[in-house]
Amino acid sequence: MLVPRRRAATIEGMSEQTIALVTGANKGIGYEIAAGLGALGWSVGVGARDEQRRDDAVAKLRAAGVDAFGVLLDVTDDASVTAAAALIEERAGRLDVLVNNAGIAGAWPDPPTAVTPDGLRAVVETNVIGVVRVVNTMLPLLRRSAHPRIVNQSSHVGSLALQTAPGTGFGGPSGAYSPSKTFLNAVTIQYAKELGGTIKINNACPGYIGTDLNGFQGTGTPADGAEIAVRLATLPDDGPTGGLFDEAGPVSW
Repeated sequence: MLVPRRRAATIEGMSEQTIALVTGANKGIGYEIAAGLGALGWSVGVGARDEQRRDDAVAKLRAAGVDAFGVLLDVTDDASVTAAAALIEERAGRLDVLVNNAGIAGAWPDPPTAVTPDGLRAVVETNVIGVVRVVNTMLPLLRRSAHPRIVNQSSHVGSLALQTAPGTGFGGPSGAYSPSKTFLNAVTIQYAKELGGTIKINNACPGYIGTDLNGFQGTGTPADGAEIAVRLATLPDDGPTGGLFDEAGPVSW
C-alpha cells in the first residue's frame, strides 16, 4: 500500500493547518484534488488563470466546507507565478503542498508527423516548463514547511516502459502530449536527486479520466483521478520520493 487514503487535517508531525496550492484547480481533476485536500481540513489555494471559473470553484468549495482561496495563476507567465507566490507568502508565510495539475493536450490526435513546432512548444511550455517555473518560484515557501510535498500530474502515456511494452493500449502515436509527460517524468527525477529527502516530489498517473482534455472520453470520473494525487500529497515522512505512481502503486518509467 502506498499511503493511507485519508489523513488528519495536518501532515504527520505538523501542528498547524496545512497549506496547499493546486494549479489548474477550477475544474476536472484539479478541482477534485482541491476538494479532496480540503476535506482533510487543509487550506487550499485554487490556482487558475480564468477569473470567473476560479471564483466559481472557490465558491463551490467553500459551500462544501472547504477553506479555499483563489490564486490567479497562469503557469506560462513569470509575473503571474511570482504574484501567486507573493499572495501565499502574505496569506500563510509558507507552502506545505504544491500540486502541479495544470496541463494541456494540444491538438488531438497528434501523431508526430502532424505536430508543428509551435504546437509542440505550446504543450511543453505548459506541461513541463510551467511546472519548473512554479516549483522553482514556490521553493522558498516550501522550504519553510516542516514536511513539504510536491505532486506533479503525469500520465501512463508518459511511461516509456508502458509505451513500448507489447500489447499495451495507450492510444495512437503522440508527438506532443505523451512526450511532454515523459519529459516531466525525467525532470521530476532530477528534482528528486537535487532535493533529496528535504522535499518529497512524486508524479501521479490519474488514469483514463473523462475530462475536457480528452473530450470526456475517459472511463473514470475526475474524483477517481484525484485519488492518487491526494495520496501523494499526504505522504508520511517515510514515504517515497522521485517516483511515478497510480492507484495500484509504482509505475515503471
